[in-house]
This record gives sequence, structure tokens and C-alpha cells, in this order.
Amino acid sequence: MKVAFFDTKNYDITSFEPYGKDNGITFKFYETKLNEDTADLARGCLAVCAFVNDTINAAVIDRLCELGVKLLAMRCAGYNNVDINYAKGKLDIVRVPAYSPYAVAEHAMALLLTSIRRVHKAYIRTRDFNFSLNGLTGFDLHGKTVGVVGTGKIGRVFIDICRGFGMQVIAYDKFPAENSGIDYVDIDELFRRSDVISFHCPLTEETYHMISSETIGTLKKGVVIINTSRGALIDAEALLEGIKARHIGAACLDVYEEEGDVFFEDFSGHIIADDVLARLISMPNVIVTSHQAFLTEEALGNIAETTVNNIIAYSKGEKSGNELVI
Repeated sequence: MKVAFFDTKNYDITSFEPYGKDNGITFKFYETKLNEDTADLARGCLAVCAFVNDTINAAVIDRLCELGVKLLAMRCAGYNNVDINYAKGKLDIVRVPAYSPYAVAEHAMALLLTSIRRVHKAYIRTRDFNFSLNGLTGFDLHGKTVGVVGTGKIGRVFIDICRGFGMQVIAYDKFPAENSGIDYVDIDELFRRSDVISFHCPLTEETYHMISSETIGTLKKGVVIINTSRGALIDAEALLEGIKARHIGAACLDVYEEEGDVFFEDFSGHIIADDVLARLISMPNVIVTSHQAFLTEEALGNIAETTVNNIIAYSKGEKSGNELVI
């Protein structure tokens, strides 16, 4: 069984290759992303393995089908980059719905603590033997209200972490978790009351630009915004304006609306063409990490194992339970 593996990083090879060899799967690893120009690399493969910034639109789906590809194995939970409706009847699709909710939730809290306690600034100072405390004053999380948008597995783990810090938790979800003990409110109330807002929901037409120029005015002044979910939940330009206006107190971003051509790559020797991203990174109250919330040894192992099991189940004519389109 041959599988074309796109947008490959070193850690992908390390985690996937052993599972592949043990199960008779040969992964053809490509550094390039999957798109209309690179789809032909999947020639002779039963399946394609793709990630969050690959492009799987109608044209790519048609070309994969022409090449004889039968299965698209997404090695992630999100699939907003896949034209699901067009794929029906043409290409079977599976995903990894959960790999380590702890990895993402813990990273969200790490970003929050780093931001409000100025850990990143202190680290830079002390490496220059500057031990001044000027400008490093933070605030307690205890007693603050955190609004959690999305209460799936990751959101609920984040809620547990916040409760451990003594925070008051309110949440919004279109489909509330029954018997969870979570205090659900509507999104307007969550925006109005929260000192901290953390996003843990999928990107859909309804959640697109939940933070926008219209909604920023309803947020509590000085709110800290955390996004470890999908970049387009937040209008990046509106976020920048809200920070410049001193209405948003801080932003902790592991994802970015236009991250596709930037994240996961090294641009340290280049000029970034995205002015909004460059401005956000330059802000003293903004922390950006490059979509690394999932990146733990446990999560990578779970992603590889689940993806391989999805492919094996498909090849046997069985269902893995992780089907999007079948």
C-alpha cells in the first residue's frame, strides 16, 4: 500500500514511518503542500495523507480521482480546507478527531501564563543579565472569569485547568455537553463578562470571524484572547485594531487566519509580506506560536497510529469510526 504524504516535517517521518513499516504501508514523503500543482505526486498511491494547510478543493479532488486515489486521510481534527460536499461520491475521507486534548489545552494555558506574567520578556532580559522588574507586573488568574468557546474534549480539559487556578468559568457551545456542570451562556454574555476568552471550536460558517470589528466593541476592556483552534475564528485586522485601540489587553495566538504560506516554515532570513502578521508579532502584548499546540510526543504518536488504523480499515473494507465522507 502506497500513501502520498504531503507537507512533511521531520517529526512526521519519525512518528509515521514505524507505524507504516509495521503495517505494510509505504509512505512517500513530500515536503510540498498538496494543491493543484502537486496533486500528480500521488500517482500510483491508494491514499493521500494531508494536513491543515493543504488545499483539497474541487480541482484537487478531481485530479486525485483521475490518478486512482481512493482515500484522503487527514492527519488532524480540522477539515475546513477540504471541500467535503464536492468529495461526496468521489473520494472517501477520514480524519483524526482526537489525538491529545491535553496537548492543546495545556499549550493554551502556557500561552496565557506566559502573557500575563511576562515570562517571555523576563527570559529575554535575564539572558542579558538584566534583572529589573520594571514593566513585568502581571495579574492573578484566581477569581477571573474565563469564557470558553467550544466545549469538546479540548475545551473541557481547558476548563478543568482553569478551575484548578480558581477561575470562574462560563462557556458557549451550539451543542452544550449534557450533565457537564458547565455554566453555559450565550455568546454575547460570554464576550461581555469574560476577562479571558479561549477558543476551542471548529471553523464553520457560523464561527467565521467570531472576533470582528463589530464584536470587539462588546468585549470587556483589557480582555485577553487565546486562539489555539483555527485562525479564521478571528479577523486578524480587526484584532490588530482592537489592540492598537487598547481595548484588547493581550492576544495569544497559535493559529492565524492567513497562516498557510507562513507557519511551519523558517522565514528568519526573509521579509514577511504579511503586514498584519508582522504588526501583530511586533506588539508587546501579543504572543504568536506557529501552530504548535498539538506538538507533543504523545499527540504525534496518537496521530500516526490513528491515521494508519484509518487507512488499514479502509483497505479492508471496514469502518474506523473516523469517516467524514464514505
